[in-house]
Amino acid sequence: MTTALPGPAAAPGPPPGGAPAPPRGPDDPMPQPPVQPDIHACCGNGCDPCIFDLHDLAMDRYRQAMRAWKARHPEAG
Repeated sequence: MTTALPGPAAAPGPPPGGAPAPPRGPDDPMPQPPVQPDIHACCGNGCDPCIFDLHDLAMDRYRQAMRAWKARHPEAG
């Protein structure tokens, strides 16, 4: 059985006719990392993808979302 982990929502494209103002505040919350599966949640049957593989993919999406969020929020460090 495979379980897809939710990824970050895609940001909308720029509005026509100009550069978009960066989203701020509650409309652009800081991405949250995916919940790591419990070590005992793996069935050990060599599933493809394993729940840990899915978590790794979700972490990749989280890291990309964080880089984009930090670019929009340079004051956050």
